[in-house]
Amino acid sequence: MKATKTTKTTKCTKKTKAINKYEWFTEARFGMFIHWGLYAIPANNEWIKNHREISNEDYQKYFDNFNPDMLDAKEWARMAKDAGMKYLVITSKHHEGFCLWDSKYTDYKATKTQAKRDLLKEIVDAFRAEGLKIGFYYSLLDWYHPEFPIDAIHPLRNHPDALEMNKTRDVRKYAKYMRNQITELLTNYGKIDIMWFDFSYPKTEYRGMPGKGRNEWESEKIVELVQKLSPDTIINNRLDLPEFKSIVTPEQFQPEYPPRNADGTIAVWEGCQTFSGSWGYARDEETWKSEKQCIEMLIKHVARGGNLIMNVGPTSRGYFDYRAVERLNDFARWMKYNSRSIYGCTMAPEEFVEPNGARYTWNPKTKRLYVHITDWPLARLHLPGLAGKFSFIQFLHDGTEIEYIENAKKSWNNEDLPEGTVTLRLPIKHPNVAIPVVEIVMK
Repeated sequence: MKATKTTKTTKCTKKTKAINKYEWFTEARFGMFIHWGLYAIPANNEWIKNHREISNEDYQKYFDNFNPDMLDAKEWARMAKDAGMKYLVITSKHHEGFCLWDSKYTDYKATKTQAKRDLLKEIVDAFRAEGLKIGFYYSLLDWYHPEFPIDAIHPLRNHPDALEMNKTRDVRKYAKYMRNQITELLTNYGKIDIMWFDFSYPKTEYRGMPGKGRNEWESEKIVELVQKLSPDTIINNRLDLPEFKSIVTPEQFQPEYPPRNADGTIAVWEGCQTFSGSWGYARDEETWKSEKQCIEMLIKHVARGGNLIMNVGPTSRGYFDYRAVERLNDFARWMKYNSRSIYGCTMAPEEFVEPNGARYTWNPKTKRLYVHITDWPLARLHLPGLAGKFSFIQFLHDGTEIEYIENAKKSWNNEDLPEGTVTLRLPIKHPNVAIPVVEIVMK
């Protein structure tokens, strides 16, 4: 009897913790991703070592010349906070294998460069001081490590001796190296809220060299380690463990419907996006998104029950590119007045049907519906099914009342409207805000 009661209590406790540890995450909705490493020097995408098939010897010049003399981590943190971001995820180590912290398991780290200091600690301290949660991106790949077997996406994949070189490489030793470093990250930098692992490719094979997934990473051991050292730390879904419920991380696209877990339940999810087409600093990149595109991405993610983590790739000297600063300032300007439609919000109940040119978000605690008008209409906006369900309607940015017609029957061109439609009487001129938001106080 006692054993049975103890088992039930334990299961209940674990279930409660599993639910509660995501609460801050789904409340925050908006975070900053930072991809920073040696690849900021060639400034042509963080995968440059792969794309150009660069050997460790030829890549060494970037390590030798890495000197972020203009790094001001406090300024980074201030810009993130001003933009309305609530958490940080930074690349502690990307695929190139370079570590931003003073790891005792490698010399391929910031303290051995001209920086001569633990850059990760500097950044963590600054962001934590601004009240942001802290997350570490950790690459499962390592193109520098001597025990990491060459595979389809390794820079040496076309080396004539690749198969022979793999005979002396032991992925089990590399997996142990990863766990040692993960232990450092989870024990030396205070509470870590997110571990963002990247990525698995078990079905990718090239020239007889297999890809890597849960077996090679020993993913179960990684999860056990994280849960042991920091049980409240959130883990993402790239360890090739589909049965393990973690945050789902669609990359560079916006799901129209909420992603689901393997068991069919709606997932806790976070879309990861870039201001331009590159994660790392890319000097000549010209596909930068506009102010409206960026803000609309945030809205669309929250409107489908997800988070947005927006990436900045700092320069090798340690400052944010002016175009990234511009976009962060755009977010800051919009979030200053409209963050109520983002924080703590999610997908609206199915009964509220989005009109064309608008996206809904819904705050279940305050019972407020937010209409983000992405395509400004001419004087009228029809909202089906809302008649009799609200007590007040206003613009969110300035708190001014919006007049309406309840139970409108016809549109301006005499088309029949759905039953229970509320027609908003909007000004002809677009308000002085990138995307106007209407706040509807529900009964």
